[in-house]
Amino acid sequence: MRKMNSTALLSKTASHRKAMFGNMVASLIINERIVTTKQKAKVLRVFTEKMVTRAKRNLILSETDSAKKVHNKRIILKDIRDRDALAKLFNDIAVRNKDRKGGYTRIMLLGRRPGDAAEQAIIEFVEKKAKAKKSVKAADQADKGKEKKDNKEKKEKKEKKEKEKK
Repeated sequence: MRKMNSTALLSKTASHRKAMFGNMVASLIINERIVTTKQKAKVLRVFTEKMVTRAKRNLILSETDSAKKVHNKRIILKDIRDRDALAKLFNDIAVRNKDRKGGYTRIMLLGRRPGDAAEQAIIEFVEKKAKAKKSVKAADQADKGKEKKDNKEKKEKKEKKEKEKK
């Protein structure tokens, strides 16, 4: 009996589980939102939250503690094995969540998958990436430029058709 065992097995071997969640965490970090099953999302949340917390520790370490900073990166790299995801985690996601005490991800249920009726869920980071806002004038000018370009293309196509008919 599996009394007092908290790890969800998900019908996978330990090595498969470790590799699968390493890849899923890397995808979540890079894309900041993924769709998976509800059970996998619940386990993935635990993995991700621990990694974000470890990445946040690097923010409070001073420059003299460079060995601890490298250690934190190596511990996480052992699990995710993607240097781009590692860089984004430490440089972007940890910085965004530095004031948050926990709860870095959220799970939203989508319903059942048509093929096998598995419960689907979206797992994403709570803190969204700040987008650069364009000024209203710049956006309007860009729209006008697109309209002019579209109109020119339509005229050219129309002229081309007329020439072909003749």
